[in-house]
Amino acid sequence: MASIGIRNGKLVLDFRYQGVRCREQTALHDTKTNRAKLEILIKEINAAIRLNKFVYSEYFPGSQRCGLFTEIDNKVLKVTTPKITGELVSNIPTFSTFCIEWLLENDVSWKPSYRKNLDIILNGYLLPTFDKYRMDEISRPMLLKFRSNLAKNKGMRNKKITNDWINHIMTPLRQILLEAANRFNFTNPFVDINPLKIDKPMINPLKLEEVKIFLAGVRPDFRNYYTVRFFTGMRTAEIDGLKWKYVDLQLKQILIQETLVDGQTETPKTQSSYRAIQLSAPVLKALAQQQNITGEKMYVFCNKAGNPLAHRNVTKRVWKPTLRLLGLSPRRPYESRHTAATLWLASGENPEWIATQLGHSSTKMLFERYSRFVPNLTRQDGSAFESLISQF
Repeated sequence: MASIGIRNGKLVLDFRYQGVRCREQTALHDTKTNRAKLEILIKEINAAIRLNKFVYSEYFPGSQRCGLFTEIDNKVLKVTTPKITGELVSNIPTFSTFCIEWLLENDVSWKPSYRKNLDIILNGYLLPTFDKYRMDEISRPMLLKFRSNLAKNKGMRNKKITNDWINHIMTPLRQILLEAANRFNFTNPFVDINPLKIDKPMINPLKLEEVKIFLAGVRPDFRNYYTVRFFTGMRTAEIDGLKWKYVDLQLKQILIQETLVDGQTETPKTQSSYRAIQLSAPVLKALAQQQNITGEKMYVFCNKAGNPLAHRNVTKRVWKPTLRLLGLSPRRPYESRHTAATLWLASGENPEWIATQLGHSSTKMLFERYSRFVPNLTRQDGSAFESLISQF
């Protein structure tokens, strides 16, 4: 991350490029206005580096480091800007040039996890295809062909790209084209290109008997962790980022105010995800036991050093081996959330209350995802109505 320093009364730009720490002296005095100018430059440099478009000599032509990075810069796909040959050919930038501007303008509104995915999408898919095209040269057939090629080819992990990931790739492309079309007054080619159909994965929650078996057989140091997961329906990022300051055993509730994604604290997924989860007796007991273990640390569930759990490591070393050892069918850790939902429904809890506990904005998703489990769990399968009309 670039920063601004002072040397001999003048501002210095300090950043890392290709693993090398670079410090460039400016002729600017330390004033609020000059610092604001450099802040803008820092954002531009960061965006250019992220997009693999940074050329050292273009930003610092008089620097002694230009020679150090010449070979590297020659391998960089340089940003193509409109050429002036007597008159300006076009004021519409290329895709890569506009991407840098778009990133600078919107970066402040994105979560770190989204920015990470966006970098993958831009550098892995969009820039290699549309890099040198002017924004108004990108046509609807080009977009359809690009999407079709994504479906036919394998992704960066050498696996077939799913429709869901293709839709994620197309989303920023649509946003970029819409903004450019509005700004430069050309027809947006991203018209009537609907997202690909996504088959909803079958959910596989545990039955109450299976939950008992799992909790009895799991490693003792993870029994409290999974008790909370099974009986609160918390998302992985929510329980991984749970801090003691958000747990109130007296009021019997957990406040969801933060999440942990890729080791970084973020805000909850949606506005409705901010919520207070009411705690049942098993959860209260588990948290009281956990307080004796990690109560002096920041995170409720953490390693011995006090650092939050790495969910991929927990899945690999605890969740999957436990299911296998106990003879339970393989399933995603996220099924613990589905388990909570189906158990609440089976107990006859108010659907609106359940939706609130899960962080859903309405009961719509609740009925769409879990309706098929309700008859078997509650015996509300139409037999009561049959019994009634049999007396007719």
